[in-house]
Formats: sequence, C-alpha cells, structure tokens
Amino acid sequence: MKNEKKRHTSRDLIPFEKSRHVIYLEERGREKRKIRISSILLAVIGLLCIVYCIGVFLAGSGTLFFLVWGALGMACLLAAMLFSSKRIMNAIPGWLKGAALGIVCAGLVLFFTVEGLILSQYNASAAPGADYCIILGAQLKTDGPSEVLRRRLDRAIEYLNENTATKVIVSGGQGRNEPAAEAVGMKEYLVNAGIPEDRIILEPQSANTYENLTFSKKLLDSENARVVIVTNNFHVFRAVKIAEKQGYKNVEGLAASAVPWLLPNNLLREFAGVLKDFVFGNL
Repeated sequence: MKNEKKRHTSRDLIPFEKSRHVIYLEERGREKRKIRISSILLAVIGLLCIVYCIGVFLAGSGTLFFLVWGALGMACLLAAMLFSSKRIMNAIPGWLKGAALGIVCAGLVLFFTVEGLILSQYNASAAPGADYCIILGAQLKTDGPSEVLRRRLDRAIEYLNENTATKVIVSGGQGRNEPAAEAVGMKEYLVNAGIPEDRIILEPQSANTYENLTFSKKLLDSENARVVIVTNNFHVFRAVKIAEKQGYKNVEGLAASAVPWLLPNNLLREFAGVLKDFVFGNL
C-alpha cells in the first residue's frame, strides 16, 4: 500500500517549473486594493493629461509641445492596463520591473530638482537704473501679442516708465505661424503704450532664447552695461543662465506673470528647455 501510494503521488505531481506557469493565486486584502487603486489613479491621470492636451491645443498654442501631454496620457492609460492584469505583470521579468522603477524614480528626482531651480527665479525683481531692458519674444498673433507676450511687455512698460533713461531691446524673429517678426509687433505695442521710439532697439532675427540673447548682445556693451531681461516667471532662470554663459557681466531677470491654467504646460516645456540647453552647453 505504501509503495502504491508513493508511486501514485510521484506520478501525479506537477513539476515546479511548470506549476509556476499555470497556477495564479488570487490577490486578496491590501495587495489587491493597492493594485486597483494604482490602476485607477494612473487611468485618471492619463485622462486628465489627454483633456489638458486638447485644452492647450484649442487655446492656440504657438508650438506643438502640447502633444507631449497626449503622449503622457496614453502612457498612463497603458500603464493602468498593465497594472490591472496580473497575468501580464507576472510575465514581465523582475529585473525589467526594477529597471523601469529605477528609471521612473531617477526621472522624478531630476524633474523636481530642475523645477526647483526654475521656481527659484519665479518672483525675480530687478533693481532700478538698468542701462538696457531686453524683452524676450513670444508668439505674435494676427491681432497682436499673445497673452504670454503681452504680459512680458506690460511688465517691461512698468519698469521703463519708472526708469526713463533705460533703453529697451525687443528681441524676436518671425515664426512660421506669425504675421510679422515678434520684435516689430512688440515695438508697436510699446509705442502705443507711450514708450518713445528712440528708446526702442529692434532685434528681429532670433528664433529662440539662445539667439535672443546672442543677437541682443551685439547691440549693447555686455561687459559694462547693466541689463535686465524681461520674460515670464517660468522662463527667467534659463534666460539669465544663458546670458551669464554668454558673457553678460551684470544681468538680472524681471519676472512677468504667466497664464495660470497654462502654467503646467509652460513648466513642463521649460524643464525640457533647461535639459536641452544644458546638453548643448548653453547654460
């Protein structure tokens, strides 16, 4: 009887290496709730990113960066689907899960570090008496400056009215979706606001922040002149660092406000801009 029982047991056992492919234990209690909550949270974040992407597009964004939000939304929805499937999660090797988690954590640390630097100049103010004020360009629409650019111009007008000896350089070329060079539209806005034309210097060739400051540098004495760079709060850190790298000896930023609901898009785009300029040695 013992031998029969032994033979019967050994004949019916499933080898371990096969059993792990066919046996799945049901998740229970806290672990099951954690998986469900993670999946729901990722799905909600994904949907919000996609809705935000559509909102920025409808607002008439001057760049295609809003598509990044759509990509992030799709990635979150895909991650939610993966997390909700135990079969798929078990099929992913442990080393791959660990590597993915490590990359995500490193990315978050980098993101929050850079955003901290950006926010450090969020409320930048400038001392009076600058020799030059450089207004960095942004999208120009057929009916005038975009909201982002208008805020830069209005902030500069405040400073120029308080410092009547300061000259102003309006810097920005013509983009593919703009009716004229940004500098031209900026000059017109300043003149209509009462700034004398003989105080305004045009720089109508630049296509990005690096070129704004490169081309504007040729119009002033960067060794001795006191320079104030006017741009939106999320952009001040990068602009000032680029200027310092280019040899501006006495430069500071002056922060204009930002459109509140566009701030997430601006901050994410600025994060990418800081990384790009760091890689290319611009700051």
